[in-house]
Amino acid sequence: MDEVRPSSGAQAHGLSPLFPPGLQAIYAECRRLYPEQANPLQVTAIVKYWLGGPDPLDYISMYRNVGCPSQDVQEHWHYVSFGLSDLYGDNRVHEFTGSDGPSGFGFELTFRLKREAGETAPPTWPAELMQGLARYVFQSENTFCSGDHVSWHSPLDNSESRIQHMLLTEDPQMQPIQTPFGTVDIVLFSPYMFHSMCQIHHGVLAGGPWLITDMRRGETIFDIDPHLQQERVDQGIETEGSNLSGVSAKCVWDDLSRPPEDEEDSRSICIGSQPRRLSEKDTEQIRETLKKGLEFNTKATLPPISSQRQIQERPQSRKDSLESESSAAIIPHELVRTRQLESVHLKFNQESGTLLPLCLRGRLLHGRHFTYKSIHGDTAITFVSSGVEGAFATEEHPYAAHGPWLQILLTEEFVEQMLGDIQELGTRDETKLPKEYSWPEKKLKISVLPDSVFDNPLQ
Repeated sequence: MDEVRPSSGAQAHGLSPLFPPGLQAIYAECRRLYPEQANPLQVTAIVKYWLGGPDPLDYISMYRNVGCPSQDVQEHWHYVSFGLSDLYGDNRVHEFTGSDGPSGFGFELTFRLKREAGETAPPTWPAELMQGLARYVFQSENTFCSGDHVSWHSPLDNSESRIQHMLLTEDPQMQPIQTPFGTVDIVLFSPYMFHSMCQIHHGVLAGGPWLITDMRRGETIFDIDPHLQQERVDQGIETEGSNLSGVSAKCVWDDLSRPPEDEEDSRSICIGSQPRRLSEKDTEQIRETLKKGLEFNTKATLPPISSQRQIQERPQSRKDSLESESSAAIIPHELVRTRQLESVHLKFNQESGTLLPLCLRGRLLHGRHFTYKSIHGDTAITFVSSGVEGAFATEEHPYAAHGPWLQILLTEEFVEQMLGDIQELGTRDETKLPKEYSWPEKKLKISVLPDSVFDNPLQ
């Protein structure tokens, strides 16, 4: 990639008829926010992806945002991608499926980076990070949506920073865009340290309301703001609950009710087994659960499953972030039997396991639900409380499954017992793995395992 200014910036922002319509539509939204920056600095792919180049994004525009002092929003750089959506409409990159559905993958990425004192030009490392995220999307055909989180497992800017994870949410200023080739959502990624997830669970974000990243920050929000104590966030979660209803994760579950050799065993997944497929209606419901993960849910209700007609009208050329690579071969929802299970074994990696106390204390004790969606396939685990409507797990049958989607209904009394038993997972100390917790009277077992178990290609 080279750093350049658009060679025809004035013409582009003048909306020349020769300008690609998809690109034109996104530029128009940027121009609404930045009318004085008609010719922003850009990073562009030297060889376009559709000509065999390695970078899927044609352009990444970088704007100088003055912030909003009244909202305590600091000055920053605002990065906007061009290429995950259909810019051209001629099938050179994305299959054109009409203007009613998503354009290309249906979204573009944005990022906000704190402007350092005296800085006259934006750093370009965020552009390479955006290209890396775009390569993942193009290679896997899995899209991102608000509520997803991404573990990068290395400093995002190739420095010594401890910030190695990303939360995805809606951009606070940019609106969804209607283009001639479909709709485009604007998805902001906001880096964070893993131990900051507890603050995110309670809506406390170090980047402020616009989620501005400061990569020099090597501390948690509690180190930055001494007035904000861990006890304060813990108390908030205790009294008000958490406003995050799901995460993408490394997780599996196993039905212990049948022997592994049982031909009729329809366990979701175990090491060495072939996972069953989610119905598209279940996929849509789980997707909506994670998409609404940053919204404060006052009603304890799982998102409704979209109608079959609505689902059939959605273009099938791209998969949503919660669909597997074999989503085209999913089984009809009407044929998916709700299976009541007697005994289950849940398996999480350390990151996912660390969120269990927050899931139980911040969600279930407040009559809500929480979903773990596997990043490796269709597996999903949803914990629900007794007051959640729309769940297929019941107090009589607390473990129930639709294909690889497991729901677990936990009573308040059992949640309190579990919190006492797994309290070490909620600390910032590294837990020696593997770790196992078992409640024989409830026929429930939870294991926290190393990442290598979930990265096994046989899984």
